[in-house]
Amino acid sequence: MKKKRFLTREDLTGIAFALPTIIGFLWFAAGPMVYSFFVSLTDKTIISAGNFIGFENYSIILSGKDQYFWGSFGVTCYYVFLSVPLNLIAAFAIALLLNKIKRGKSVFRTIYYLPTIVPFVAISLIWTWIFNVDMGFANDLLKNLGLGRLLWLSSKAMVVPTFIFINLWNIGPQMVIFLAGLQDVPNDLLEACSIDGGRFWHKLTRVIIPLMTPTIFYNLIVTTINGFQIFVQPYIMTNGGPGKSSLFYVLYLYREAFVNMRMGRASALAWLIFILIGILAVLLFKSSKFWVHYYGEE
Repeated sequence: MKKKRFLTREDLTGIAFALPTIIGFLWFAAGPMVYSFFVSLTDKTIISAGNFIGFENYSIILSGKDQYFWGSFGVTCYYVFLSVPLNLIAAFAIALLLNKIKRGKSVFRTIYYLPTIVPFVAISLIWTWIFNVDMGFANDLLKNLGLGRLLWLSSKAMVVPTFIFINLWNIGPQMVIFLAGLQDVPNDLLEACSIDGGRFWHKLTRVIIPLMTPTIFYNLIVTTINGFQIFVQPYIMTNGGPGKSSLFYVLYLYREAFVNMRMGRASALAWLIFILIGILAVLLFKSSKFWVHYYGEE
C-alpha cells in the first residue's frame, strides 16, 4: 500500500502562494510586536540600548507617577464614547437616504466617500482654518447669524467636541458598508410589513435594524479601534493643547517616544492600549450574542 504524503502538491502550491504574506506578517508585524514588548521591559531610549528593568515602566504608568497617562486616557475615552455612536448614526442615516435614491446613487456615494481619500494632514489644515478664532469660517458664519463667536480649538471645554464634529467628516467607509448591507435586506420582508400596515418607522425598527445588526457590529468594532488611535488631527491642529486638554493617548505615546526619547515607556504605553482594545473587542464580541441577529437563524 502506497504511503500517503503528508503534504500534497496542491498543499505545497498553496503554501508557496501564501508564503510572501506570511513572511511579511512575521517580519513587519509579529516581529516588531515581540521586540516592542521586550523594549517595554527596559529603560531604552533612542540613543541608548537601556537596561532590563522588568515591569517598572508599567508600574510607573499605572500607579499615577506618570502625570499625563490617566489624563490622555480619559480624553481618548471621552472622544471614543461620544464620536463612535455619532459616527455610526450619521453614517447609517446617510446610507438610508442613499438607499432610497433611484438615480445618481453612485455619484452621491462617491461624494460622501471622497473625504476619506484626502490626506489627513491636508484636511487637518483646512479644519484649522475653518475653526480659527479670529479669521475662521465657522465664527464668521456665527457672526452673520447674529451669534457670538466660539473658541473651538482654543477652549479646553470645546476642543474635544470640535474633534468629534470634525470626525463626522470621515464617515465614508462606514456609510458604504451600511449601504451594502441595506441592499441585502430582503424586499419581501419590507413588503410584508407594508401589507400589515407598517410605516417607515416600523420597517426601520422591526425589519431593517435587526437585519443590519451584523453590519452595525462590524462598523462598531472598526470605528472603536480607529477612535482609540486618533493622532494626526490633534497633532496637526492643537498639538495636545490647550493645556493638555486634547492630549490623546497615541499623541502622548508619540511624545514619549520621539520627544522625550523614552522608547521603553512608549512601548509599554503601546502594549497597554493594545491590551485595552483587545479586552474591549472581546467584551463587544461577548455582547453580540444578545443583540446581533443573522438572517435565517432560529
